[in-house]
Parts: sequence; structure tokens; C-alpha cells
Amino acid sequence: MTTHAIFDRPMDVPVPQGMDQAIFGMGCYWGAERLFWQQNGVWLTEAGFAGGTVDNPTYDQVKSGTTGHAEVVRVVFDSSKISYDHLLQLFWENHDPTQGDRQGSDVGTQYRSLIMVMNDSQRAAAEASKIDYDNRLAVAGFGKITTQIVDAGRFWPAPEAHQQYLHKNPEGYCGLKGTGVEASLPNPDPI
Repeated sequence: MTTHAIFDRPMDVPVPQGMDQAIFGMGCYWGAERLFWQQNGVWLTEAGFAGGTVDNPTYDQVKSGTTGHAEVVRVVFDSSKISYDHLLQLFWENHDPTQGDRQGSDVGTQYRSLIMVMNDSQRAAAEASKIDYDNRLAVAGFGKITTQIVDAGRFWPAPEAHQQYLHKNPEGYCGLKGTGVEASLPNPDPI
């Protein structure tokens, strides 16, 4: 059983009652996972793959760009401490959602910008935030957002060596870089 290196919790347990989950693709999942595990109210993070056509893909298969998967982070969170809107704000501000199938020097469909929604409420919030952030980016001179917003499909965990990678390898690669444009937070976090 794999244990989360930050939260010291088993990685393969079902989402606890009262918790919500979100899935985001922001390019290389190492930096994205670190971004989310640092947030108060996040209970668990997990790097993995989603959105593809192959069951239980290997890292090498996904890296080849032939399976249709994106590198993603699954975030289990307590919405009484951190809102989905706040997670969306972090998502928009910490990568460039206008780059299509890439993030910086990471090129390929596996690095695309992606939000996988769990329900209608998440879809409405994601779609509204996308419109708002697209407008903000346009004012700042950026192109259109290419982020896909799709219903959540099967999530496949990345290899154990890739989980909490930047905690285990503090000098490891992190390509996470935002545009410098702020996203709005329509509903401030509870507390």
C-alpha cells in the first residue's frame, strides 16, 4: 500500500464521506501536485493519467503521446476549508491555458490543459471561470484558452516514484509557470 509522503495517508482508499474531489491537467503533474498539496483544506493529492483510451497505461505509454491521456492531479479536498472556486483560481493562475498541447518546453497532448468535472456544479463553476479568465487573458494580450472541460473519466495513478515527486526530489524538474494574470474568486473560501 502506497502512503502519501506529505499527508501520511494511504493513497488507495476511497474518497472519505464529506470530501470532494477534482481532477486538473496543467502540464507536467509534478509541479501541479505540489501546488495543490500545499493548500489548507486539501486532504490528498495524487499524480496520474486521465482522458485516454488505454486501460492502466504506463508512464512510457502516456509519455509517447499515443494513448490520449493527459498528466493530471487528483485533488481530494474538504470544501468546508477550501472551495472548488479556489482550486479553479489556482488552476488558472499557475499554468498557461492558451498553449494547446503543451506547457512551456513540455510538448504533446499529455501536457494539455484539462479540467475533469465530477458533477454539474463543478461544470458550471469551471465553465464560468473559463469565460472570466479568457476575458482577463484577452485584456492582457494572450490568445484564447484551449483548456478542455470534460466529464471525469477513469483516473489511473502514476507510478509510485512519481507521487509527491518534488517532495522526494526537491531539486527536481517543475515546468509550472503561470501567465501573471490574476483569476477572480467569486466565492471566497469558507472559514
